This record gives sequence, structure tokens and C-alpha cells, in this order.
Amino acid sequence: MPMRWQIVDWYKMRWTIEQFWRLLKQQGLRLEDSQIETADRLVKLAAIAAKAAVVILQLLQARNGPFSEPASIAFTPDELAVLTGLNASSKQDVAPENPNPKESLRWAAWIIAKLGGWDGYPSSKPPGPITFKNGLQQFHAIVTGWSLKNVCMP
Repeated sequence: MPMRWQIVDWYKMRWTIEQFWRLLKQQGLRLEDSQIETADRLVKLAAIAAKAAVVILQLLQARNGPFSEPASIAFTPDELAVLTGLNASSKQDVAPENPNPKESLRWAAWIIAKLGGWDGYPSSKPPGPITFKNGLQQFHAIVTGWSLKNVCMP
């Protein structure tokens, strides 16, 4: 491939990179608001935030993609079980059912977007990165509760 086309390909990635930084900063995970004072702790926090931002970007790209990877590229087996349960409970809502192939990343994106406040109707504006961020926060809280379901209370 000639170098000029490589440069064009790199430039096409600019929007994804902008979205990544937006998610890390003020409108997303608010990394710059941390009170961490040491470099090694800040690096660890940035790594955790970067992982979350990448998952959000994966959901965003899967939202309208022509095909969808398996949800297992972004979620653990336990998280997939929670997604399955959430999808089943959403069938009882008045909102439309998840139209995507089960356990695809697009299927997971639909569920996470609903948790983030999206109504699920095709006529609605598609969910954006902040909706996915909010949904992912809700989802992780639910996963934490799910992981405690078999804990015995004294």
C-alpha cells in the first residue's frame, strides 16, 4: 500500500482516538478529577480507565456495525450470564425486544444502552458513548450483586 493511503487510513482513526480521549476525560470517566498523587498509582488508574473506555468504544462500534463479534471479546462468562438474565427481564418491558443475535457484541451493546437510559426504539437517536458509559456503570453494579447471590449471610 502506498504511504499516502496509509496516512489516510491513520487519519480515519482520528475520530475513534478523539472518542477514546473524550471517554477518559471530563464527559466520561473523569480521569483528570482523580486525587491520586503518585505516578505509579496514576498509571494503574489510567490502565483501568483505558480498559473501560475500550469496552465502551467496542459497544459503540458494534451498535451499527455490519456484523458483530461475540460478546465474549469484551465480557467474562459470568458477565454474559448477567447479560442473558437482563435481556430476559427486558422482554417483560413494553419497549421492543433485543433484535440482535444472542451473545453477539451488538446484542450486549443493546442491553448496556438500555441500562444507560436509551429506550430501544429504532426511531430513537442511537445511543452514544456517554449512554454506554452510564449503562456500563449500572451493569457493573448489577454484576457485583449477581456475584454475591450465593453468599451465605450468618
